Amino acid sequence: MPDGSADTKPRTMPAAEARTLRSPAALVRAGLVPPGAEPELDRLTARYAIAVSPTVQGLIDPADPADPIARQYIPDMAELETAEQERSDPTSDVPFTPVKGVVHRYPDRALLKPLLACPVYCRFCFRREVVGPDGGLLSEAELEAALDWFAATPQVREAVLTGGDPLMLSPRRLGHIIRRLSAIPHLDIIRLHSRVPVAAPERITPEMLYALETDKALFLCVHANHAREFGTAARSALRALNRAGTVLLGQSVLLRGVNDSAEALEALFRAMLAARVKPYYLHQLDRAPGTARFEVPIAEGRAILRALRGQLTGLAWPTYVLDLPGGAGKAPLGPDFAVAEGADWLVEGPLDGMRQRHAEPPRPAHGFPPPHPSR
Repeated sequence: MPDGSADTKPRTMPAAEARTLRSPAALVRAGLVPPGAEPELDRLTARYAIAVSPTVQGLIDPADPADPIARQYIPDMAELETAEQERSDPTSDVPFTPVKGVVHRYPDRALLKPLLACPVYCRFCFRREVVGPDGGLLSEAELEAALDWFAATPQVREAVLTGGDPLMLSPRRLGHIIRRLSAIPHLDIIRLHSRVPVAAPERITPEMLYALETDKALFLCVHANHAREFGTAARSALRALNRAGTVLLGQSVLLRGVNDSAEALEALFRAMLAARVKPYYLHQLDRAPGTARFEVPIAEGRAILRALRGQLTGLAWPTYVLDLPGGAGKAPLGPDFAVAEGADWLVEGPLDGMRQRHAEPPRPAHGFPPPHPSR
């Protein structure tokens, strides 16, 4: 299948396959792993959860051993090999958890993790040590304590619902969370991060849309890594969210064998925009255990993005970031098109590759530019 085809027709699944696959045996029956792999994969499953939703199953080409959709979701024994640089908590959630379910790293925003279940389990997930089918659902008391923390922390202006996947909550429970957060005067923004619109679009029901209603600014970050994830059902779910007033942003991870080429990233970003999703972040891989096979060197990532600058609209341009270990925050990685030379700048034109000198204006004697003359 071509890298850039967002309109590739999903394969038709028998009724027996139209359920989430959660075991190596189920993957064998679906033809997604060979029968001989089952015993070893059982050992892997004891550590890391498996879930491949019906929608994702329909996007996989089982005849392609390098299928970029399969690579994201089908388990591989390499996941049991932990590299020296990998960490069980690569983004340092634990040290910044004031109450259960809350992570507060940045001054003006905090995460709320109401559950740790997802519609699918990505093989590169940075929370793979804690997410799984048991759900990690906050109890009623724990959820209320987390919401009370937001109400009592006035410097926090933005609540970010993540997990796990907040759209795996029932509309009733999600609606309660949105209403509680909406009633907090100092909160300006509610943001949700989700795979659901592309991995389980059937969950975007009228009840779910009603649960998301709020007078606050509400943003939904859709996690997708390949253009083919924007199939017919996904585009329909995203249209419904857009019509309901939800602002849609795109979040991706740069992944070896999935989107590590200028052609694949261009197709992904164009597919996002066509679905009314603004590319927001392109993440350098978080070094969770067993994920080394997905890592693309930063220099390569910068070169790929440099090749795209000027070739596609600025609307498609995400911020390429590395979430630094220890909770130091997301650092932009470039690429750069300007270098300082003395008091001037040499700025490279994305269209012609030529460098032009950009001289800085002289500093005024008193530190402030003179006022413009009246016109």
